[in-house]
Amino acid sequence: MNLEGVLEGLLFVQGDEGLTLDSICHILEIDMKEAKELLLKLKESYEKENRGLRIHFLGNAFKLTTKEEHKAYYQKLVMTPENQTLSPAALEVLAIVAYNEPITRAEIDEYRGITSDYTLRKLLSKGLLKEVGKSTMPGRPNLYGITHEFLDYFGLATKEDLPKIEEKETLEEQTELFTSIYKEKEKKDE
Repeated sequence: MNLEGVLEGLLFVQGDEGLTLDSICHILEIDMKEAKELLLKLKESYEKENRGLRIHFLGNAFKLTTKEEHKAYYQKLVMTPENQTLSPAALEVLAIVAYNEPITRAEIDEYRGITSDYTLRKLLSKGLLKEVGKSTMPGRPNLYGITHEFLDYFGLATKEDLPKIEEKETLEEQTELFTSIYKEKEKKDE
């Protein structure tokens, strides 16, 4: 098995969270020395001029990041007209954050039932969402919230202007409705 490729995939999957050296050792079932050598080898391959990513050690974790010298191109990408429209996934993530902020990525994923890394990064880069702090949960994940740009984009003065969500009937209320309709039908049949 090519552990360098596996490590690259792990770093990609972890996204903004990154991986600690201890996590790499545990997941790959290797010792600290081997993990450092593997990281160094992968880092060196990313430092070549023809690569667009690099490995950074940020916040006690190793993360895949884009190269600073390519920043102007990433900004153009974000600002192109076709990237100004929001996908259904982006709208879903925005709604979840707007109604539940502050919220972690894991909580967003739980609501959606699918990972939201890419969509969340895109919304952060567009300025519609921002990091608003750290959770007290284990690992201290980032908390996300909406921005003034979010409010401007949707024509809202404040968060309180968001449409109210009607609560769905509970299962008990639905059962009572079914039972009452069933009893009415029985009376008519008699």
